[in-house]
Amino acid sequence: MEQSVLDDIINRLLEVRVRPGKQVQLSESEIRQLCVVSREIFLQQPNLLDLEAPIKICGDIHGQYSDLLRLFEYGGLPPKANYLFLGDYVDRGKQSLETICLLLAYKIKNPENFFLLRGNHEYCFNCLPVAALIDEKILCMHGGLSPDLQNLDQIRNLQRPTDVPDTGLLCDLLWSDPSKEVKGWGMNDRGVSYTFGADKVQEYLQKHDLDLICRAHQPSDNVFRSTTTTKPGNPSTAANVFGSTTTAKPGNTPAGVKSILGTKV
Repeated sequence: MEQSVLDDIINRLLEVRVRPGKQVQLSESEIRQLCVVSREIFLQQPNLLDLEAPIKICGDIHGQYSDLLRLFEYGGLPPKANYLFLGDYVDRGKQSLETICLLLAYKIKNPENFFLLRGNHEYCFNCLPVAALIDEKILCMHGGLSPDLQNLDQIRNLQRPTDVPDTGLLCDLLWSDPSKEVKGWGMNDRGVSYTFGADKVQEYLQKHDLDLICRAHQPSDNVFRSTTTTKPGNPSTAANVFGSTTTAKPGNTPAGVKSILGTKV
């Protein structure tokens, strides 16, 4: 993809920052080119991304393009900051097309410091990676843990492109939820996958020498923090990052951004 064409697409998508809600006109050929070129990049990179801090982790966007632009206003436009998005870029909001096109354009322009994970709404994006590991200490995915997940190589070995099955590891990585009411594994009200308790988070962190499980998929009040420690002074934690910024106050960190500066979180 020619750099001038890519830069023109990005510039047009950013021009509407001062006019929230204004649609951006992109041609069918431009959108197809973004999909084809980004697909090749996704498949060249591993299913479990190995990333380094500092990095900004962003949750669900769901077509709320003005929220995405506000996230970039807070965190800085790529490549000034490294980004990891946790999925669910489309549906619900009115500007899914602008949202996914800007994200794909930045992925093409900055393939080594801009990363997109697959969410449970990205059924057509069957080439996206499904998890990321930051500094070998922070495991990120869209949904959550799985009873089938015994080691991280299982994620690395998932085949792509692939559809999301009704059960199993890939399904759980995109669909499972933490629950304060559950110990171990429980039924999920979504009708798919499981819920998991703080004990499972602690167990997984200890087993794999991790500090944090970071996921999206739910509003941020559905987060728990285990008071048990894996190491002295290091709490076992499952953190939730949800992308809607409508509840954030001006000047504050947008609700959908978690800045990771290192492994001590």
